[in-house]
Amino acid sequence: MEHIVNRHGLDMPKLGLGTWPMVGEDCTRAVVQALELGYRHIDTAAGYQNEDAVGAALSATTVPREQIHVTSKVWWDQLEPQALRASCERSLRDLRSDYVDLFLLHWPTTDMNLRSTLDALVGLKERGLARAVGVANFPLPLLKEAVETIGAPLAALQVEYHVTLGQTNLLEFARRHDMALTAYSPLARNRVSEIPAIVEIARKHNVLPTQIALAWLLEQKNVAAVPKAAGAANQTSNLASLDVRLDDEDRATIAALPKNERLVNPAFAPQWDDAA
Repeated sequence: MEHIVNRHGLDMPKLGLGTWPMVGEDCTRAVVQALELGYRHIDTAAGYQNEDAVGAALSATTVPREQIHVTSKVWWDQLEPQALRASCERSLRDLRSDYVDLFLLHWPTTDMNLRSTLDALVGLKERGLARAVGVANFPLPLLKEAVETIGAPLAALQVEYHVTLGQTNLLEFARRHDMALTAYSPLARNRVSEIPAIVEIARKHNVLPTQIALAWLLEQKNVAAVPKAAGAANQTSNLASLDVRLDDEDRATIAALPKNERLVNPAFAPQWDDAA
């Protein structure tokens, strides 16, 4: 499987398993199954309330922990430094692991002290609790402040990104600063299967529309994707997207699709920078 490796200590398989909103035994079963199929990247978060289920899977699988990349995240109401550290320690207990491979701020807030929050985040890396650190759902101005003004060694950014939501500005920034960009909701909550242009490209390549949507993301430099898939069939087809090869005509067709269809926009979301 292809990896993203960067100077911030990140070594992350480009395709991962998203686990939201799976919980309990269903989540444990899905993660164990994914690891058996060949996944080596699992994405979870305190806010998903399934870290214990993922931890059970990490204990149950025969795949050694050091071969599995695990990303987790701290929720937006725990960004005060002491609370952030306590959240990470709870995550590790639930995950039954001494460390996470990547630890992210899940959402920014308007009242957080960005510098002290980032200092606490970097402190987790310095203590060995996180191999690498990053942020999620940061619009470009906030990301610039974090990386260029404060100088935080962020290894990754996780944002909604798919064939109908462009992230050109964030992706250019990530590449310039040697960061990974992980796409969540990479299948636009399965709406990609209903987009005629994607269906047509899939027919041309004799694959599924979801595989086209993932292949488009995964062929991009610095981009990873974490589609949620509970069943073996979907997990297997998502893995197979790594072998799909698009041509220039396909890319042009996808480029012509609308790029402003944001699906994840909770009340606490930041002001998005949607010029991309």
